[in-house]
Amino acid sequence: MKMAITSSLVLFSVLAATTAFSISMTRMSSGACHKKLFSSVPSDVDGMSFDPSLDEAVNVERQELKNELLQLCASYDRGFGASPKARKEVDKIIAQLELMNPTPVNAARGVDGENSDEGPVPLEGAWRMIWTTALDVLNLAASPIAAPGAIYQVIDPPIALNIIDFIPRIQSLLPTQFPSSLVRAEVKTRASLRPNYSNRVGLNFEAVKLVPIEVLGVKPDFLPPLNFNLPQINVQDLPGVDPNTSPGFFDVVYLDDNMLVIKQNAPGGYFVSIKVDNYEP
Repeated sequence: MKMAITSSLVLFSVLAATTAFSISMTRMSSGACHKKLFSSVPSDVDGMSFDPSLDEAVNVERQELKNELLQLCASYDRGFGASPKARKEVDKIIAQLELMNPTPVNAARGVDGENSDEGPVPLEGAWRMIWTTALDVLNLAASPIAAPGAIYQVIDPPIALNIIDFIPRIQSLLPTQFPSSLVRAEVKTRASLRPNYSNRVGLNFEAVKLVPIEVLGVKPDFLPPLNFNLPQINVQDLPGVDPNTSPGFFDVVYLDDNMLVIKQNAPGGYFVSIKVDNYEP
């Protein structure tokens, strides 16, 4: 009985947090299948020639900036515990990385699932969020019941799946041998291209699923997943709506073989992610 009550409280809290997050996903500027995804990224713009020494210097500077960014992300809990000064420092690094972006064009190529014969899709893969300045996502940590764990964006064209793991907030105060609990929220969106913006990815919200993974160390077969399918509305197809700037998209600011930086359109904010091999809970 106590287990059921605890599970219900966690699920209720997660549902509220996921609803807010889902609204954010539909305004971005920026059931999963655990299969192996492409991890390769296209080389820099074809046809350009570089001085090898200059190119090496850029690579060194780029890596130094990435290392500095990773240190800040780890020090301030992915942005959830960041001070205004730390956020400004990260914004400055992102601005510098944007100038050295090895994928300045066509980062969104193939994300809609079309033209697969052009090779691996640059954005395809599992990306784990390590930093954000988006207040609507940072607000996920405001719940007194459930705290956000790992956050992923899994892009398997044309589906972009946003995954948030939630754990009971009290769990972090308990000994590690205490049985753990975890609920996974999945926000399913369908990716599309935006005319005239080769680094912009449109997102159409489709569904939300809450999956209890573990309750007090036990796989909760008695708690089935909760699925919520929403009406499909292609906002960009509505009369008078500009398909380039309609709600529900993100811009790729920086992309290489192991790091992705995107910016959402409204309410704004950056997301920094690293590529991972899997997204198992």
